[in-house]
Amino acid sequence: MSELTVAEATESIYASLRADNADIDTHIAALKAALTREGIRQAVFDPAKLAQNNRSGRKLTQAYFRQRGVSVKFSDQ
Repeated sequence: MSELTVAEATESIYASLRADNADIDTHIAALKAALTREGIRQAVFDPAKLAQNNRSGRKLTQAYFRQRGVSVKFSDQ
């Protein structure tokens, strides 16, 4: 398997979210590895692509990713 870029890993996570979180932990691990390879400290997500685009949903997403070692911020809408 080839190594994913941060953008590819992020798109995989969006696809997983659309598929009711299928394999989300695997995709988060791939994102974490891509961030490390590219020297990026935080993953940036578009809140419009989240299942719950409200404050509660964003905080839940941040907490879930933080537990898996990935810092998340959201792009401006």
